[in-house]
Amino acid sequence: MNEDELLVRLRAAFQALDPIPEDVLAAGRSAITWRRPDAALAELADDHNRPLPAGVRGVTTRLLTFAGTELSVEIEVTGTERSNRELTGRLVPACDAHVRVRHLTYAHDVLSTRTDKAGQFVLPRVPEGLVSLEFHLSDATSVVTSWVRL
Repeated sequence: MNEDELLVRLRAAFQALDPIPEDVLAAGRSAITWRRPDAALAELADDHNRPLPAGVRGVTTRLLTFAGTELSVEIEVTGTERSNRELTGRLVPACDAHVRVRHLTYAHDVLSTRTDKAGQFVLPRVPEGLVSLEFHLSDATSVVTSWVRL
């Protein structure tokens, strides 16, 4: 028996005894389709909730800062509905960009907008869950944020 035959038998044994759940396989396939090796990564540098003043009713605000080599992204997350969030953000330094939400349950470009001249943007109805933002800049480069749970 060679290594290939051994691996085939081992895989069959594991598949029979403890098969991989279909949702795990789907998540793995989805992760590969979201991969953007040509885009620069802006990693989460700061994440904190801003408490409401005493006696004030409303939603809490979460502030996220993503830092990249050439670009930073500052985002304010507020809860607008039970399962949706509003993202208000800006690019530093300010630049023109197409902003796209990457969410596991949405197809490409379902949730997207453009920045204004000051590099600011608003995404009013982003569902909770794992989210990443992708920015297509006017110089044809792209920046993606690391994934965060809203």
